[in-house]
Amino acid sequence: MNTDLIFNDTKIAFSLKTDSELERAYFLFKMISIEPLVRIGTAATNFAIKAHLPIEGLIRSTVFDHFCGGVNEKDCMPTIDKMYTKNVHSVLDYSAEGKEVEEQFDLAMEKTLNTIKFGTERKSIPFAVFKPTGFGKLSLYQKMTEGEPLSAHEEIEWKRIKERYDIVSKAAFERDVPLLIDAEETWIQPVLDNWTFEMMLKYNSTKAIIYNTVQMYRHDRLAFLKDQYELAKSHGFIYGVKLVRGAYMEKERERAQNLGYPSPIQPDKAATDRDYNEALRFMVDHHAHFALCAGSHNEDSSMLLTQLMAEKNLENTNEKFFFAQLLGMSDHISYNLANAGYKVAKYVPFGPVKEVLPYLLRRADENTSVAGQTGRELSLISAEVSRRKKR
Repeated sequence: MNTDLIFNDTKIAFSLKTDSELERAYFLFKMISIEPLVRIGTAATNFAIKAHLPIEGLIRSTVFDHFCGGVNEKDCMPTIDKMYTKNVHSVLDYSAEGKEVEEQFDLAMEKTLNTIKFGTERKSIPFAVFKPTGFGKLSLYQKMTEGEPLSAHEEIEWKRIKERYDIVSKAAFERDVPLLIDAEETWIQPVLDNWTFEMMLKYNSTKAIIYNTVQMYRHDRLAFLKDQYELAKSHGFIYGVKLVRGAYMEKERERAQNLGYPSPIQPDKAATDRDYNEALRFMVDHHAHFALCAGSHNEDSSMLLTQLMAEKNLENTNEKFFFAQLLGMSDHISYNLANAGYKVAKYVPFGPVKEVLPYLLRRADENTSVAGQTGRELSLISAEVSRRKKR
């Protein structure tokens, strides 16, 4: 699919970046493109943090400032406001990964409630988001998924997890701010799918407030999506979907191999791409019962969605269809789509530098592992640098 006509305009893509910010972006992606360097850098960074070496300033001025909005919500506002001048919205994402203790889970809930509040105050923030394992222990989700009995203490913790879900879902509904619920590993996802479905039944009768995240690197998700459509149609509600390719592929394959069960993951990237695009087609074909946030850095999939919308005479500005990318990545997709009038949002991670570090290291690893991702970023940055020199 030829995406050059819409995605190759680097003047639009990097219109908010200064020359020095472009240079930093080029340096970062160049380093990320060297796989051995990423592995060494990850190990060295983890060691430095554990040894309490003073490297936070270096992290903050390089990789953190490129991929994150700030250390707290207020810190993110200049970035959010600046992007909105180009019609690019933001999703504030509390990305700190702390200890599995009740105080940390309550803090994650409060951060989610804060982002819902921000969503009522600023048109630039159309969604709130939370990660289920930010609200409770992974081991508890796993026990509930597998039907294992809980101890008396675990029963109390489980009740508290459900309360956190209920509190943020109700707040999102009352403030009319759609809430994206992240996906997790396959061995705990069933209980999350059930909960999300219950919340949709409760709050999605006239518009999508609750969104489930569907990871298309799982070979069963296209069928799952079609089943959920039938349920939404029969129960009379809008099924909200954040559609992504997925984030736990290697972990999933390794666990399946170690425990001796069939891998839940697609056989290859081509199969993932095929199912992702088929899911787009299915949801656009049945758009009366879906609302979509298409999370993708894939140009072909993004272009396909624009074409599918046009075929159904859906306006570019239709609020049931959002395109989403991560801050610091794929600006050529985000800003060119926004310039064409489509609804676009950037995920804006925030949190203390040390606690956001696992997120940053995953971004580096993902950019290294996705074929062509860093090369594409580098070629576009180089093209924009050359264009500016010719002015």
